[in-house]
Amino acid sequence: MVAGRLVSPFEVPERAQRMADGLAAIGLTVEEPADFGMAPIERVHADHYTSFLREAYQEFRAITGAGSEVLPNIHPYVSAGPDLACRERPRAEGVVARAGWYVGDMACAIGEGTWRAVYASAQAAIAAAEAVVAGEDEAMALCRPPGHHAYQDRASGFCFLNNAAVAAEVLRKRFKRVAILDFDTHHGDGTQAIFYRRSDVFFGSTHTDPRRYYPYFSGYGDETGFGEGDKFNLNLPLAEGADDEAFIDANQKLIVAALACEAEAIVLSVGWDAHAEDPLSKLAVTSDAFRRLGRIYGEVPLPTVIVQEGGYSLAAIESVAPRFVTEFLDERKP
Repeated sequence: MVAGRLVSPFEVPERAQRMADGLAAIGLTVEEPADFGMAPIERVHADHYTSFLREAYQEFRAITGAGSEVLPNIHPYVSAGPDLACRERPRAEGVVARAGWYVGDMACAIGEGTWRAVYASAQAAIAAAEAVVAGEDEAMALCRPPGHHAYQDRASGFCFLNNAAVAAEVLRKRFKRVAILDFDTHHGDGTQAIFYRRSDVFFGSTHTDPRRYYPYFSGYGDETGFGEGDKFNLNLPLAEGADDEAFIDANQKLIVAALACEAEAIVLSVGWDAHAEDPLSKLAVTSDAFRRLGRIYGEVPLPTVIVQEGGYSLAAIESVAPRFVTEFLDERKP
């Protein structure tokens, strides 16, 4: 739902296929990930939440007169602070109430194939992280649906399972501290909330200023972490219309911060939706900025897992993702 209207979603299966086609054109091969099961996912997400995602569609369809997809029509009051996570299991048991508890907005309709899709997306992130744990210098997870708006027990913004957070937890098996760096046009509010009280995972994000832009309630510069996680969270919001130089400068600051906190591995939450041609973008970022960013991130001497997030212009993502990856890999050649 956008501005009170039900519209066709921008998050469509063709996104993954167009990116896969573009990456195949530069010589990369697409591999179907192994199934690592639920254990890595439930290191991040509450088991009662994943059970809801698996069961909601069938329960909803059993309601007389139910629509074709699960959508929330009621929500409990919950503080909109940056540490929105770790809530208890809801006392209400019906699927309508549980949908209001677990689904944060109208961008996360649950259909017949939703669980299958989000589970496979998370397995791609797990497989990429496991490859790096096993000794690879880099791996890319072509995740779809994306994940950085997913909280420990809440779906929002096209996201159901937080792929980047799951990947970071896998990397923690080998690395003392992991940095998640997010350059999607939207703030990774779910990722921030999951790690906001922790120091073993640094989270940094550059994104459109949330005062007038989704997700609105987090992504501000004064959100720096809490307790043990204080100073392990960095937000660099960009003004509407920010150009290539502002975008690149913010990313360089994220890298500096990650290295300063002694991260030993990186998860890149890559969103191409900052591109000026993206239907959701309010920035003026060009394809060349992503090409340059590929080289900049390729220079970082740390094992890296690239996790796909946003990007909704099909024409842009098919060309921008290969440009970024080409420069990234060229810079990392021995």
